[in-house]
Amino acid sequence: MTARPARSTLSLARASAATGRSAVAGSSAAAGSASSTAPGSNGNPPLPADDPALRAPDLDLDALAAHWASGLTRPPMSAEEMRGADARAQRQGVAASQLMGQAGAAVAAATWALLGTTERRDHGRLLILVGPGNNGGDGSVAARLLAQRGLGSVVVLVGTAPRPETRDAARAWDRLDDQPLVQRLHAGSAREVNILLNGIERAAAIVDALLGTGVRGPLREPVRSAVDLIRRAREAGVPVLAVDTPTALDLSSGEPSDPVVRADLTITFHRPKLGLLTRSGQALAGRVLVAPIGIPASADPN
Repeated sequence: MTARPARSTLSLARASAATGRSAVAGSSAAAGSASSTAPGSNGNPPLPADDPALRAPDLDLDALAAHWASGLTRPPMSAEEMRGADARAQRQGVAASQLMGQAGAAVAAATWALLGTTERRDHGRLLILVGPGNNGGDGSVAARLLAQRGLGSVVVLVGTAPRPETRDAARAWDRLDDQPLVQRLHAGSAREVNILLNGIERAAAIVDALLGTGVRGPLREPVRSAVDLIRRAREAGVPVLAVDTPTALDLSSGEPSDPVVRADLTITFHRPKLGLLTRSGQALAGRVLVAPIGIPASADPN
């Protein structure tokens, strides 16, 4: 199955189900099987790809937040510091593909929990919007893992090039080719985005994996149009999960450009980010989870 450019509207509808939404905001409850899983040898939870708790059918956001609670207690870092930690981890022998695999597994778990908490797991198809970089690669990995659990999705590559730009993101995109529950599409222009995402309000949920730590300045097309449509869908009641950061929110300063994604849930990696702790960052990120992805403490900034 090859990725196709936008020619018609998406078929996001499934058999109708109750649309009632539980609050995504955290409560004091931490029920569920995830919080009872034994931690790793260092006292932290296992890495997502190796964590059986994340595959619990009844996983919800409170359980997942409790499971990853230690991540929120770590010192926050800027986007630049995170990129440095990522690079040092790779120099120390942690492959970039491993980091992407762990991040994608974390996104898959958070998406599963979000759909369960909002009671939308059977309310249409999941829509995953991926950009050309490694943030998009995380989304592609998540789509494959969710398909292996029986959850189908439509994955749309939003960018002028028909393939992701980085090696690992391209490999993650290619691996979706043999997943019958995943429909891959490419939207290379604002016009194609608007044609393709007509009916976005019927999605069960939207995963924003468009742009991550490298976002700077005003958005360009076709990402700009995609962000506008995400905002429209959320206003219609579709829950939005942001990968690392809501697209167009600076992870260092917390300053947004316009348009910007407003998420119900943001999953960031390794440590909290400074931009998500500002007033604007908190308003745009929604509930925040911090997932481990295997960056060693020795790779952190001094």
